Order: sequence, then C-alpha cells, then structure tokens
Amino acid sequence: MIIGYARVSTDGQTLDAQQSSLSAAGAEKVFAEKVSGAVTDRKALAKAIAALGAGDVLLVTRLDRLARSTRDLLNVLDAVGKAGAGFRSLADAWADTTTPHGRLMLTVLGGLAEFERSLILARTSEGRVRAKAFKLTSHQRLEALARREAGEALTEIGRSYNVSHSTISRL
Repeated sequence: MIIGYARVSTDGQTLDAQQSSLSAAGAEKVFAEKVSGAVTDRKALAKAIAALGAGDVLLVTRLDRLARSTRDLLNVLDAVGKAGAGFRSLADAWADTTTPHGRLMLTVLGGLAEFERSLILARTSEGRVRAKAFKLTSHQRLEALARREAGEALTEIGRSYNVSHSTISRL
C-alpha cells in the first residue's frame, strides 16, 4: 500500500496540489496537515507512520515536506523502517529507502540541507538583531519597561513608539 503525506507550513498555503500529486502517484490514503516543519509532533505524520505496514511505502511530493533537519529526517525514516515500510519522494527520485544508494543519498543530502538552513538562519538572525537594535533607543526601552511595570498595555506602549506589541514584550 502507498500512503501519502502532505504538509504546508502556513494557513496561506494550500494542500491541494500535493494531495493531487500523491493520489495520481498511487497513494491510496493521504494524511495532510498545516504545520511548520520545525514542529516535531506532527499528528498527521504520526498517523501516516502508524498506518504503515510491512512492504508499504510512505510517499511525499518533496523531501522538505517530510523533514526540516537531518535529525528529524533520520528519526522519521527510522520509524518508517521499523514499520517494515519504505519511503519515496516524487520530486526527488533518488530518495528511495528501499535501496542502499537511496539511504546514502538521503543522509548526505539531508545534511547539506541542514547546513544550508543553518547558514540562512545565521544571516537572518543577524538582520533581526540589527533591526531590533534600531527600533527603540536605550532611553525609550527603559521608559517602555517602566510603563509596562506600571500596568500599561503592551499595545498602547507599542503604539506610542510606533512598534509592535511584540517588540515591547521582548524587552
């Protein structure tokens, strides 16, 4: 049996294209969810893995729909393997855990994807730090904290400095 798994990260995205592709590729059942790949407790993925039996295949449209890090990928593939099932990705033909070459490629490329993601996070993290630093002066930060301690609402404080309430809450 082929069991499909579809995932999108945000509510603005749609699962339709993935579900159609999986069904067209022979998936008899498709489990789908809208949740970030960073979340490790994905209920639909757990149900898909639980539904796998010996000889079944878990099918995704792209490898990044299944996992976001090497550790997550290897954990999921371990669970799939323990069920006696295999894994395939439609967009990544080399991702086929029923072959030794496929297992090797998944491990290597999963590591490269994680490395790339860490580089992106480092670059965006630097930008966020710089952006936060310029939103409020040190005097404004102290003043905002005093206003918060006095019981003023985050949204009101943020509005007075033309920043979001989240900026004030991070202080």
